[in-house]
Amino acid sequence: MGSWRVERLDQLPTALLATIMTKLDISSICSLAVTCRAFNSCASHILSFLPNFHILDISPSMELIKSLLPPNSHLQSLKLDCGQLNDSSIELLLRPSLQELCFHNCADFSGKLLSEIGSRCKDVRSLYLGSVAEKRGRAIHISDLEELLGGCTQLEELNLMFDLSLFLRHNFARVWALASKKLTSLEIGYISSVMATELLSPNVGPYQYPNQIRPSILPAIQKLSLAVDYITDTMVGTISKGLALLTHLELRDAPLIEPRVTFDLTNSGLQQINQHGRLKHLSLVRSQEFLSTYFKRVNDLGILLMADKCANMESICLGGFCRVTDTGFKTILHSCSSLYKLKVCHGSQLTDLVFHDIAATSLSLTHVSFRWCNLLTNHAIKSLVRNTHLKVLDLRGCKNLGDDALAAIGSLCELKMLQLDNSDISDAGIAYLQHGIISSLVSLSVRGCKKLTDKCISVLFDGSSKLELQELDLSNLPNLSDNGVLALAKSRVPISELRMRQCPLIGDTSIMALASMLADDDRGHGSNLRLLDLYNCGGITQLSFRWLKKPYFPRLRWLGVTGSVNRDIVDALARNRPFLHVACHGEELGTDPWNNIDSSYMHDYEELDELEQWLQEGEWESDDEEMEDAEDDADVVVE
Repeated sequence: MGSWRVERLDQLPTALLATIMTKLDISSICSLAVTCRAFNSCASHILSFLPNFHILDISPSMELIKSLLPPNSHLQSLKLDCGQLNDSSIELLLRPSLQELCFHNCADFSGKLLSEIGSRCKDVRSLYLGSVAEKRGRAIHISDLEELLGGCTQLEELNLMFDLSLFLRHNFARVWALASKKLTSLEIGYISSVMATELLSPNVGPYQYPNQIRPSILPAIQKLSLAVDYITDTMVGTISKGLALLTHLELRDAPLIEPRVTFDLTNSGLQQINQHGRLKHLSLVRSQEFLSTYFKRVNDLGILLMADKCANMESICLGGFCRVTDTGFKTILHSCSSLYKLKVCHGSQLTDLVFHDIAATSLSLTHVSFRWCNLLTNHAIKSLVRNTHLKVLDLRGCKNLGDDALAAIGSLCELKMLQLDNSDISDAGIAYLQHGIISSLVSLSVRGCKKLTDKCISVLFDGSSKLELQELDLSNLPNLSDNGVLALAKSRVPISELRMRQCPLIGDTSIMALASMLADDDRGHGSNLRLLDLYNCGGITQLSFRWLKKPYFPRLRWLGVTGSVNRDIVDALARNRPFLHVACHGEELGTDPWNNIDSSYMHDYEELDELEQWLQEGEWESDDEEMEDAEDDADVVVE
């Protein structure tokens, strides 16, 4: 038998190369495509039969999508950020073969997107649509929703992350009767409590005789997540009674005015939860987004009544229960023996006593969040860390926690995510982390910890061990200066998200240091950073923007700056880097960890800088000239 030898990968047979490349994701394919003509040609070919196409880290234009999405009868999963797309791209995007669709930022689409999915993607099983028709002039009609629900007969998971309260009430429930009987998971971005109650009610339908009782419209639902105007007893009772298979229930409201008793949750409503005994995960949160308001009609009695039916609960999240005391919270810990995730937000009467005898329980908590529970002290944390398998610990807004709490936390060798915002810790306390959990941490936030200085950086990152840290929040630290950032840059920690907003001593030197920062596996300067928040940093000038251009920070996707630095330069930077989201008005960048606490430290970031290079090769020179022109104009204004 003859033998043959291949000295270079591009000498492999084309069919073999294609087989190998189909095992890769889009970013890896693009990484190969820029290396040589053979790989580029092969990459262009295999895009016509890839089963999965996922790009959520950038907002590709219509022209780029045309290059990357040729006709492909094998495409089953499509995930896109649609920030630059509109109705004109519908025909290109929607394929009959699709079984999974995930479209974020669909503000420029109209309701036509829904109706076309219903007519073109009849086999889709999982559907996520975000921000549909939120742009002015766009609209969604009830008929669009009707065609979507009636056409997608195989749908199992549906996430409609936009405002559904705009639909006519008298038609809304009737339309949902067309939904797939296989639908087991439903999430709605916003809906009124009255509409939600009517939708899920097993009572008389709008066009039926009084004595004609119907079953629940959505009998197979196991997971339900709703954002509403008010969480009410009626809605909770309807959900608990009508959805017999429910295992996950997440309800969140944000009242615009203080709710009346008929539009509020009381002890009676809590008593109705889990009537069928299948519920494993419960989240009830009253947001403070518009009004500082709480569940004032729920007290310890309501929690006691709920706990009687929730012994098998695995995850509980309670936000805004201001009248629940240690008695109620302790009942949860001692009644729910399978509990591994506990979140409490704005627990104004939660104290250390809840955890005094936690060792007497059989709990093995892995995810714990106590946000803005201001009565907690170091003693609570010392008791809590007896759960040695903790992976997520969120203590934001617990102002009475100090260095002794850090000494206890330092023993949690499996901890991945630690949030300590606005606590009373110091540089000396940070040292307790250096010899313990810092090697396991993937996300750390010390935002607003006023006592911290540059020394905390050198203490944490002395180079003694290889770190996995990807996300670091140093915002609102008045004593953090360029020297601290220089120490961070020298540590070569592969941080992908760095937040330093409202740090008055941070200036251009920090940007230059980060632009030159190298990590062990880097291929370019500053190449690990994907998010950099510099909003309202006092020392940032026009000089920093020269270091924010290509080729520096090649993976940067989110940038927060103060727009008043110079609007022309900010605009020129946005044009120079079209895949970079530049925020100038103080908005928070990235996702909210409260809603993504499980996945926030497990990002598998796609290296889309190669995609950008492949599709935009040759544009750098003209873009750089535009940036220089803007800088020259700014210099003239300054002079």
